[in-house]
Amino acid sequence: MSVTLTSQVVPFIDLPAQFRAFQPEINEAFTAIFANTSFISGAAVKEFEADFARYCQTEYCVSLHNGTVALHLALLALGIGPGDEVITNANTFIATAEAISFSGAKPVFVDCDPVTYTIDVKQIEKAITPATKAIIPVHLYGQPADMDTVMSIAKKHNLKVIEDACQAHGALYKGKRVGSIGDIGCFSFYPGKNLGAAGDGGGLVTNNAQWAEHINLLRDHGSKQKYVHEIVGHNFRLDTLQAAVLKIKLPHLESWNQARQKHAEYYTKHLKDVPGIVVPTVASHRNSVFHLYVIQVPDREAVMAALAKNNVQCGIHYPVPLHLTKAYENLNYKAGSFPVSEKAAKHILSLPMFAELVEEQQDRVIAAIKSAM
Repeated sequence: MSVTLTSQVVPFIDLPAQFRAFQPEINEAFTAIFANTSFISGAAVKEFEADFARYCQTEYCVSLHNGTVALHLALLALGIGPGDEVITNANTFIATAEAISFSGAKPVFVDCDPVTYTIDVKQIEKAITPATKAIIPVHLYGQPADMDTVMSIAKKHNLKVIEDACQAHGALYKGKRVGSIGDIGCFSFYPGKNLGAAGDGGGLVTNNAQWAEHINLLRDHGSKQKYVHEIVGHNFRLDTLQAAVLKIKLPHLESWNQARQKHAEYYTKHLKDVPGIVVPTVASHRNSVFHLYVIQVPDREAVMAALAKNNVQCGIHYPVPLHLTKAYENLNYKAGSFPVSEKAAKHILSLPMFAELVEEQQDRVIAAIKSAM
């Protein structure tokens, strides 16, 4: 490992590098869309949906405006609403819980596994009540949750399972794509995701034709035919320009994920023996796509200061577990309710991670961390 001193910033994610590689292809696609003005429901939308469903090993994909909408409409399609409860992680982005709230149901949080940070499956059954209707396991940071146990519990208690795969495009659990294991799998195509659009975007996948058809209606004013409205819907469509970008990028997702895995191995190789640092662990039979590379450090402020001094960007995912946010204080959880999530929130740190990351950049990150430790 060699370190070249430079003032150039090591970005947390380098979106321009990725888009530069596809600029001619994207320009060509956009020119065609502008020429025929098929900005809404153009051919690229159906084409991407077919491609992504095939990639996820599912029958159907419904593209949507963003990942939060995907979770929301999945809940509505499964008949979940006021008076119902849905179990999910305390340590996830708030969108997971927001979707439950917007459906009219109540989020019920459980703690995370101390090794993988995914939902602690040992706590799920303790959280089930007569009002429980579904489980939303989050494939956090790119690593699949323990889906065998989740599905077993769901079957035992007659619950639906919605996979929050918004951070795990392409990840595998025992050879199966995440999103294809539960009843519905939800994805975000936010620009920083492993598969990202040039703006907001999302979608969901399923093998159930009835749910897919219902969600198609919900996303487009309850209509299959203009001015013929079968149900009360909304406007949650993915526009054609975003679908075109995603269609162009999808064939490269596997190689990008492999690059992330290679970068993760390099980080782990050079950080695993540094006293005080906890590197990520990928559980057996799971394949992480490392949307994020998250370590734990004893003194996060010192490490972040060292990274900043060396022009290295970093992040925290997530600094406050959902049960302690003001938005969910009405649920009456207290500090200490989920000790693993709370402890992790004080020590986790996300390092630069993107497919185009180069070894020299990683060396600078590693050197800065070692100097702080």
